[in-house]
Amino acid sequence: MREINTDIVIVGAGVAGLWMLNSLSKQGYDVLLLEANSIGGGQSVRSQGIIHGGIKYALNGVLSQASDAIKGMPARWRACLKGEGDIDLRAVTTLSDAHYLWSQGSLAAKITSFFAKKAMSGRVDNMAKVDYPEIFQHPDFKGNLYKLNEIVIDVPSLLKVLSAQLQQRIVQIDTTDCSWNKDSAGNIMSVSCSEQAIQINAQRFIFAAGQGNASILAQLNIDKPQMQLRPLHMVMVTHTTNLPVYAHCIGASSKPLVTITHHINSDGSYTWYYGGDIAETGVQRDRGQQIAAAQQLTAKILPWVKLQNAHWSTLHISRAEPKQSALNRPDAAYYHSENNYLVTWPTKLALAPDLSDQVCELFSQQQLVALNKADLNITANLKTPPLAEPAWSKTGQ
Repeated sequence: MREINTDIVIVGAGVAGLWMLNSLSKQGYDVLLLEANSIGGGQSVRSQGIIHGGIKYALNGVLSQASDAIKGMPARWRACLKGEGDIDLRAVTTLSDAHYLWSQGSLAAKITSFFAKKAMSGRVDNMAKVDYPEIFQHPDFKGNLYKLNEIVIDVPSLLKVLSAQLQQRIVQIDTTDCSWNKDSAGNIMSVSCSEQAIQINAQRFIFAAGQGNASILAQLNIDKPQMQLRPLHMVMVTHTTNLPVYAHCIGASSKPLVTITHHINSDGSYTWYYGGDIAETGVQRDRGQQIAAAQQLTAKILPWVKLQNAHWSTLHISRAEPKQSALNRPDAAYYHSENNYLVTWPTKLALAPDLSDQVCELFSQQQLVALNKADLNITANLKTPPLAEPAWSKTGQ
């Protein structure tokens, strides 16, 4: 076998793995990123692209730990999108410079909005009706509307930018078909891939494969940390009505009834992508029932909207996270460090930079010194994984 010596191996080319690849490379480490299928093809490309600031975690008027952990992320991403942050994301497409929160006309919904506004001072703005997005300027809209300090980005363009400059360091290798070599102390010394006839030696190994982390840990006979999956049944409606909407709709509950984002397709059509409570409760419904529920909800909350040439479909997603009691949502980005490996989950797209910061800080505390220089002549002869297609594209459906 040909041997490659590098400082750090990352497994999993989602946004979290790609962000760590960029950050650690800038720190001077030699890094290789291994991906079994496509770049961003797991949870990343199925994200709605919202850079959350924690508003939806505080709709009951209480500033939770989850809300506090994520509050600085929009500013962090905005700096990068302007080319002023730690990673230059100027080439990433911004779908909307703000996300919105709207309530229905009921008293309970208005109270929920009121407490959200008070709790999230500085992250939520009142709006004059003249400044409402077009979809909410219709005379039949009677609810409240707030502008959130959150951005919505096009995730495929983000994946392209994060991978573009370091393509030689991203290799298509399915680590479930590889063998891992450990020493007697439990340190991972290398990963051997017989199909490519290579062995990759590294000082550190980072597992950022989302749901795929479970099979890797099983291969390595590592029983912690444990992973949980929280399922969603997302809804997509592709149509030809150019009426952008990037917003949470709330009712009497402290959870958004639905979160809708608007995506532009290469054939000139548009797709509305539905998350929120309808996606969480939708795991109990089959495809037909979920589409019917989404259609009924849309008619209720946006009765004046008529989508032309609408085609409805659904998508199942499993959010992979560190295991919590009662399958609760984790509050922050997570890593577990043991011996010379890390197991990571960002928990939210917006927290990928924070996770990367934590990993860089850990290696600094450990005084990890860059020692290696991978032979890129070898990696040049290996496959590079393709960019993932969005779920609503013709090739992705």
